Amino acid sequence: QVQLAESGGGLVQAGDSLRVSCAASGRDFDGSAMGWFRQAPGKERTFVAAITWYGGSTWYSDSVKGRFTISRDTAKNTMYLQMNSLKPEDTAVYYCAARRGGITTFPHDYEDWGQGTQLTVSS
Repeated sequence: QVQLAESGGGLVQAGDSLRVSCAASGRDFDGSAMGWFRQAPGKERTFVAAITWYGGSTWYSDSVKGRFTISRDTAKNTMYLQMNSLKPEDTAVYYCAARRGGITTFPHDYEDWGQGTQLTVSS
């Protein structure tokens, strides 16, 4: 059974940096893509960034490009999202997700999800 466990969220001020992590277990993730999504109160879950587990290719939403960096450590089976220059509009629950296959930006393409970690950015 696949398990994805996010950690590292919190309360920060605008302009701060924070790194969230996603520990993955339960299967071999080669051939998979893993992504970060976020959901603000009353809004839909949206794509943030994704990475291919084997080759490390990445993709970002326009709203975070240049500020956020996604990475993974295959030896630790952990994915990261380094978030810099945080803005109040980045406030959301951040979810990690995994899918068999390449990167997509659609939440419904991802089979496995973590429980989420809350990020709150104060102005």
